[in-house]
Amino acid sequence: MNRALCALLCALLLTLCACAAPEPEEAQASFFAMNTYMTMTAYGANAQAAVDRAQARIEALESLWSVTQEGSDIYAVNHAQGQPVAVHEETAALLSFALDMAEETGGALEPTLYPVLAAWGFTTDAHRVPEEAELAALLENVDYARVRLQGENVQLDPGMMLDLGAVGKGYAGDLAAQALREGGVESALLNLGGNVQAIGARPDGSPWRLELPNPFGEGGLGLLLAQDCAVITSGNYENYFVAEDGTVYGHILDPETGRPADSGLASVTIVAQEGRLGDALSTSLFVMGAQRAEAFWRERGGFDMILVTQAGEILVTEGIADAFTPYEDQAAVRVLTREVRADAGHFSQENLE
Repeated sequence: MNRALCALLCALLLTLCACAAPEPEEAQASFFAMNTYMTMTAYGANAQAAVDRAQARIEALESLWSVTQEGSDIYAVNHAQGQPVAVHEETAALLSFALDMAEETGGALEPTLYPVLAAWGFTTDAHRVPEEAELAALLENVDYARVRLQGENVQLDPGMMLDLGAVGKGYAGDLAAQALREGGVESALLNLGGNVQAIGARPDGSPWRLELPNPFGEGGLGLLLAQDCAVITSGNYENYFVAEDGTVYGHILDPETGRPADSGLASVTIVAQEGRLGDALSTSLFVMGAQRAEAFWRERGGFDMILVTQAGEILVTEGIADAFTPYEDQAAVRVLTREVRADAGHFSQENLE
């Protein structure tokens, strides 16, 4: 057989093999956990077994971190009347991370805000507007610096309560993604109630195409191309109520005032390697507002963000500017760069106050 014929046959064989390559196995799960609807889609051999383990991981974490479920670590700490409580390793790690982020954000993330949140009725759907005197009394027991964590023992002052919801879903997403990777999954998309965790790229090697929510109404804000990262979006449009006088009150509270954050932002999307970081920052930067969030991003780094102001302006950090395509007015998009503008303040503890 001459070389030309051999080469032709080899090329034909490779083509036939490529055409006959089986589609990667797809596995899915849909379930309700952590007070939200979650979906997971994974690809590859043994993907279903990996998805089942990831779901079980999330459900086990919920049983540890639920504020309302009797028998959870957080419930035990909140009802210990000032006594120390031994918690599981995962709970101690989550609380340690939340306290670190509270310190790093100057208290914009506040894991002891639960009594104030409950007073507004966001935990029970029995919505009400608390009086200023009531809020002032509740805020006396809001202070992350008074949480005592030693190893796996947690102690609160009487009257204080924890709620790790601002970081819990992101942390759970990280651990679920870890379970999928340990099961051999290299391509998967997890949507944990708006907290998106992408493992690798799509099965064909292209980036995942994520539609970001529009904080002003129906439809999406735009498309974001992403792979092997977490994309977390927060905004008061997600959970709110309208009072009798027509005032809209959102569920993201400002720890300084105990009232819904009025920072001028409509939504915050964080793109980071870890879901826990994205979860913590999407909440705390929403409280900070656009100027302080921009200064924080420049000072800290390690993440990208998309800020949507109440005025409709979209601020996108340079690291993801080319990956984001808004559906409408391109002129409303401003790219944030590392070069500090003359009107941009330096991030410090002072300008968080």
